[in-house]
Amino acid sequence: MQQHGTLFKTLQLPCGVVLKNRIAKSAMSDSLSDGTGHPTSEQIRLYQRWAEGGLAVSIIGEVQGSSNYAEKPGNLVLNAASDLAQFRELAKRGSENDTLLWLQLGHAGALAYQPTSNPKGPSALDLLGLSCAALTKDEIHQIPLEFARTAKLAQQAGFSGVQIHAAHGFLLSQFLSPLFNKRGDEYGGTIANRMKLLLASIEATRAAVGPNFPIAVKLNSSDQLVGGLDAEEALKVVAALDGSSVDLIDISGGTYFPGAKSANDGAGRGPYFIEFAKSARALTTKPLMLTGGFKTRAQAEEAVASGVVDVVGLARALALEPARPNLWMADQTPEPAFPRFSEAPEGGITAWYTMRLTEIGADNKTSDVGDLEQAIRDYEARDQTRTEVWLRHFPN
Repeated sequence: MQQHGTLFKTLQLPCGVVLKNRIAKSAMSDSLSDGTGHPTSEQIRLYQRWAEGGLAVSIIGEVQGSSNYAEKPGNLVLNAASDLAQFRELAKRGSENDTLLWLQLGHAGALAYQPTSNPKGPSALDLLGLSCAALTKDEIHQIPLEFARTAKLAQQAGFSGVQIHAAHGFLLSQFLSPLFNKRGDEYGGTIANRMKLLLASIEATRAAVGPNFPIAVKLNSSDQLVGGLDAEEALKVVAALDGSSVDLIDISGGTYFPGAKSANDGAGRGPYFIEFAKSARALTTKPLMLTGGFKTRAQAEEAVASGVVDVVGLARALALEPARPNLWMADQTPEPAFPRFSEAPEGGITAWYTMRLTEIGADNKTSDVGDLEQAIRDYEARDQTRTEVWLRHFPN
């Protein structure tokens, strides 16, 4: 199959690093750290299994540079106080089979996990379900330096790249979004101002890791919310990224902001955000990755063969079958049977998939859908336990 060959062709990034195929494991919050910011044996085994499964790139979601603004108490924390030996083991196992293992540089900002944080974002907000203080200008100036330090440590520990998270409502996404960013200084107002922190973070990270280390950016095609970042402004960010030193732009979408009305995201039945990717393709020669909505191999093949994107990002499909790339390569195409849950509570599906990752990391059989309510209980109990560990380990 000609298209099958396209999906499994190599791709050279601008920095010179070569991807062995066009399939990536998109960043997910696996919540498998031990509560002190270090990897667990289950987390190491999870990424080893994904590497064995044939991925070109695997991205570890929400790795924090400090303990102050984590998204969850199961996030990794990589800084000068970390035990690099444990991170080196994760990098070694997750990089088997010529897989590139990247860390996603995270900072939850206004959406930081309240039991372990005092959230701060671009602007002070006091809403039902969202309360945060505003970052000072001095604090903003430290953020690119923190990303750069974490990226340098990742490089030293043996990880093969980083992704700067500017999507899904986390800090850099908050600066891009008019819903979060009400600032009146040089970091607010126009989209040119609102993207300054993202561009500064890329520049500082590149200076830290040198020219041959991959740097990706995850970017919202839109916040999918009325009054949030829209596609027109997101395309202006893409155009600016074309002039930066990034090696890959990962397109996604969606943001949580309490009380904001949903906007039409144009997702349709196929891969989400594909129409935005077509518009982005006309504005940049940077490799594009598209994350969200890939249900079948045929969809992945078409997206790459058409030239719209260079890499497809899979997430939940790889939680259902970690060896999916190898199955596709061998022309074994049992497509993922995504579970359907009726009347799932908010966050319930995320909890189910997160606990599914735990099962994979424990080498347990994962053929059964299992009990959603039990998965939610297990997920919440683990968060509570790790919150207690976190507060003891990070007293400040």
